[in-house]
Amino acid sequence: MRLILLGAPGAGKGTQANFIKEKYNIPQISTGDMLRAAIKAGTEMGLAAKKVMDAGGLVSDDIIIGLVKDRLKECDCENGYLFDGFPRTIAQADAMKEAGVAVDYVLEIDVPDDMIVERMSGRRSHPGSGRVYHVKFNPPKVEGKDDVTGEELVQRDDDKVETVQKRLDVYHNQTEVLLAYYNNWAQTGQPGAPKYRRISGVGPVEEIRDAAFAALSE
Repeated sequence: MRLILLGAPGAGKGTQANFIKEKYNIPQISTGDMLRAAIKAGTEMGLAAKKVMDAGGLVSDDIIIGLVKDRLKECDCENGYLFDGFPRTIAQADAMKEAGVAVDYVLEIDVPDDMIVERMSGRRSHPGSGRVYHVKFNPPKVEGKDDVTGEELVQRDDDKVETVQKRLDVYHNQTEVLLAYYNNWAQTGQPGAPKYRRISGVGPVEEIRDAAFAALSE
């Protein structure tokens, strides 16, 4: 199972990625994790990335694709792999294709913007323990207070409406084009073209998980 997971921030990709990883016994490939590991290990790609980052620049797609190819040679990728949060742009998708990185499925988790804003902006957390609540879906016993300690809950900056909206704007402007990119490629039926599947990310987590498994077995 070689898979790319697509969807807006807050669509529940991380939750579903965990179910998929477990079912198919595959690793989740995160470019951030790969960068950190390559820099720590002092690999050629890692040193090249560190040089760019130390100078305050953005790591080029060439370096990222090099890291991806190195990572996919590791033994835990024998059964496949799952990309979440990569590729983010058409240039990265093209680079992956040119590098011959095989993909069996592209799975899109679709959630309307207003629902994502409600999901994320309603989160409240207890800084001391990391316990997370939601004003609507998982409220504390006493409004604004942690169930265990009674201390004040806070809304993280990441979960504020304006921050969520900004992240969604970036997604729509930069990453959403990948939906059409992969959908169109899938429809060509060319050798090496992935299958494209879209599921709804609205509803109970288990229902979404079952829909994802069903989509990946078609």
